[in-house]
Formats: sequence, C-alpha cells, structure tokens
Amino acid sequence: MTLPRQLALDLPPLTSFSREDFLVSPSNEGAYAFIERWPDWPARRALLIGPTGSGKSHLAAIWSEAAKAVIMPAGLLGDEAVPELVARGAVVLEDAQAGIDETALFHLLNLVGEAGASLLITAHEAPDRWGLGLPDLISRLRAMTVLTIDTPDDDLFRMLLVKLFLDRQLVVDTSVVDFLVRRIERSFDAARQVVAVLDREGLSRGRRITRALAGELLKEVLAQPDESE
Repeated sequence: MTLPRQLALDLPPLTSFSREDFLVSPSNEGAYAFIERWPDWPARRALLIGPTGSGKSHLAAIWSEAAKAVIMPAGLLGDEAVPELVARGAVVLEDAQAGIDETALFHLLNLVGEAGASLLITAHEAPDRWGLGLPDLISRLRAMTVLTIDTPDDDLFRMLLVKLFLDRQLVVDTSVVDFLVRRIERSFDAARQVVAVLDREGLSRGRRITRALAGELLKEVLAQPDESE
C-alpha cells in the first residue's frame, strides 16, 4: 500500500543577515575584514565580487547597518536618483553586472568622491566583464578597491549547510552534512537547492532527513550519482 505524500508548503526559510550569523572562513575573511574597517576605506568606495549566493548581500547588509546606507538594486539606478543617494552619505548598489545605467553610475561615482560619501557595489564578476562601453566609467571602476569572495572551502561549506538547515528549523546528523560536502557542487547556490529539496521531499514523504534519503534525492531529484566510498 502506497501512503499519500503530505502537502509540502514552499515556505521561505528564515534567513538572518546579522553580523553574528555571517560565516567567516579563509574564502571570505579578507572581504569581511575590509567591511569591518569602515569608515577607514581608501576613497570610501569598494567593489564586492563573488558568485551568486556567496554572501555578498549578507556582507552588504552588515555594512549598510554600520554605515546607515541605503540599498538599491543597481538596475534601478538613474540620473534622477543620484543626488538623493549621495545626500544619504552611504550607498549599496546590488548586482551591478545584471545591467546598469552607465551614465548614472559615472555621475554617482564622481559625486560620491566629491561629497566624501561611501559606496559599495556588488557583482558576480569584475567590471571588465560587465559589457560596459563608457571608458571613463571603466577607468573609475578599475581604480576602486576590489573585495573578493571565493568558492567556499570545506569548513565554510560544512558550516553553510548546517546554517541552511537551521534556517529551515531542521536539525540533521553530521553524517548527512559530511555526505553532502563530498557529493554536491561546491557552490552556495547548489547548497541552497539541495537543502530546499531535502526539506520539501522529507516533509512530503514523511521521512527524517537522513544520509539514505539524501542519497536517494541526489539520484532521483537532483540527477547526481550517489558514489559510495
């Protein structure tokens, strides 16, 4: 007899962007240390570069709280917003690589420098790979301090998985975490996807999240082989 699956509601996890919840490791400690140094920044402008889900928004939120900065998606930046942003004294532009008004960003960089304001820009890659066409803007971006967040090392990836499970109010055995560290893609996005699938499927199947369930789901749902040691 096949038991019906429970209805799994796709509720968002409780994610904290507090300073206390930021996981520091060799892959991000340089960027974290620089953020903590504010307002002692060269020219008070910095670029924060790292892969999707790497903690850029978390670091930006930590800095925003300290600097009382306004946070804006870079795609919403326009010339009309520049004076007001500069007047706020501190600005975060998120995800600049996704598309940005080059003229407005050029004016923002100039006015931030003149006013002694602070600016933090986040992106997946360095400005040379944004497809920019304004030479003066490219030159100013290249002159900014660049902070990088690298692919997570073993310790950070393990801590990240534990945090993602706890964000969903799930407690799993260390054997599950160790199994996932060895099996899944070493990226923040992959970790989020796997934890979300384990949460949803564990609930719908009425099963605890175990190493066995993780192995099944890697094969069934995530189409990854479960290679036994």
